[in-house]
Amino acid sequence: MKDNAPAKKILIVDDEPDILEFLQYNLKKEGYRVVTANDGRQAIEVTEREKPDLIILDIMMPELDGVETCRILRSRKEFAMIPVAFLTARDEDFSQITALDVGGDDYITKPIKPRVLISRINALLRRSSRMADDERETIELHDLVIDKLKVLVFRQGQAIELPRKEFEILWLLATKPGRVFTREEIFDKIWGSDVIVGNRTIDVHIRKLRERLGEDYIKTIKGIGYKFDF
Repeated sequence: MKDNAPAKKILIVDDEPDILEFLQYNLKKEGYRVVTANDGRQAIEVTEREKPDLIILDIMMPELDGVETCRILRSRKEFAMIPVAFLTARDEDFSQITALDVGGDDYITKPIKPRVLISRINALLRRSSRMADDERETIELHDLVIDKLKVLVFRQGQAIELPRKEFEILWLLATKPGRVFTREEIFDKIWGSDVIVGNRTIDVHIRKLRERLGEDYIKTIKGIGYKFDF
């Protein structure tokens, strides 16, 4: 972190006190500010109050699990762009896929290795900062206006709400209309090269984008990737 930049605030959500203490210690040692919550409902309350820069969210929690907590957070515009890293057990393959599908940005497997944890957190914050540093607030293409600050798309003046990952994919493609982005590029820029997501994940997001915007905006380049081209 830059010495003259305010320390990033990270919310850790886990129902195991030992995990909270372990994560809190390692993140504070790296200079991060840390707030904690013990369950999903408390996580939503703390997010409203503290507005963290990133959330570390355990999947397996009583009452409101991590997946449903993320779903709720992603449904609210003010939280839609906060990076979320899930904590998962090694054998929770299905949960990992589900977590990414509901808008998670990464997952960190238990037992947690401090170096891996810090590397993943730093990478997520860098990716989040790159989008925030793009000076453009809107992109206007044909009959679409893509508003980054509102996390909204307007088609012929009508507002269309998109989940965070779909919005990020659309913004990426729209920054360079006509340019073909390979699947690998999209994975790297949206999820990061060290996050494993299958073709199904990106196909689902593209399909949902087409359902919301229409078939005319995003073209499939067979065997390569996608481009924005009306």
